[in-house]
Amino acid sequence: MICFVLRLTFRNFVGEMDYTINVRGRLLDLSEPRVMGILNVTPDSFYADSRQQTKAEIARRAAQIVAEGADIIDIGACSTRPGSQPATEAEETERLRLALDIVRREQPDAVVSVDTFRPDVAAMAVKDFGVDIINDVYPSTEMFRMVSRLRVPYILMSSKPTMREMLLEFAEWVQLLRDFGQKDIILDPGFGFGKTVEENYTVLQDMERLQVMELPVLVGVSRKSMIWRLLGTSPEEALNGTTVLNTVALQKGANILRVHDVREAVECVKIVQQINRTRASCLASDQRSSGSLV
Repeated sequence: MICFVLRLTFRNFVGEMDYTINVRGRLLDLSEPRVMGILNVTPDSFYADSRQQTKAEIARRAAQIVAEGADIIDIGACSTRPGSQPATEAEETERLRLALDIVRREQPDAVVSVDTFRPDVAAMAVKDFGVDIINDVYPSTEMFRMVSRLRVPYILMSSKPTMREMLLEFAEWVQLLRDFGQKDIILDPGFGFGKTVEENYTVLQDMERLQVMELPVLVGVSRKSMIWRLLGTSPEEALNGTTVLNTVALQKGANILRVHDVREAVECVKIVQQINRTRASCLASDQRSSGSLV
């Protein structure tokens, strides 16, 4: 088994925290935030333009994600939008097998994540197609056991509506995962899951508090209802709002942005990183000037 190491550095907080996460493959440096592009192979995802079902559509979307600068392709085959009827495990497995076969053939160097809450589906994806990351929106003890056996990084999401409740839940779950032997964990504050519009924004405002967990953070706000319900628009009109929230999330320590619109997110990362570099340079200059006056 090849090991893929992700290096993560948090620069926007007091001190720096470096992490290496084994994902099997090449070295991916996450000292700067990275972008995860969404590839949905479902007929009912909340954002209609993200649905890719034919072989040609899947191949074209995977190529677009890579060409626009994403570092990870996240494939979902079971819609988790509010009010949706989940696909059966057999349906999800069939859709994923089709998509993974195409993505692995067309984009062999891509880092691939699978969005699933079913342990057996996760096992199939990793064992049969070498999937690199499991992204789970409905954590369970069964999934904790499975990912620890599969030895792949695990994205752990919380649906709790407040940061206090979320931190308590994350602390309990992370300890349980550690007890099972899971090494690599990425936290997802679960925007759009179990929260009102107002609660989503409160969690975003408090997001720096997640750093107490000393784990990398993924943020997925792309075209979600916390944007378009607030603005009285629709998912199709929520790109501008998505970019605004991605900017805020990056300034609050996000390491991975999960998005439908890759190019815009990559540009957002570049701009925020330039702001951070400029700020750091100005602070260093001020410190040198202060020292010379002593």
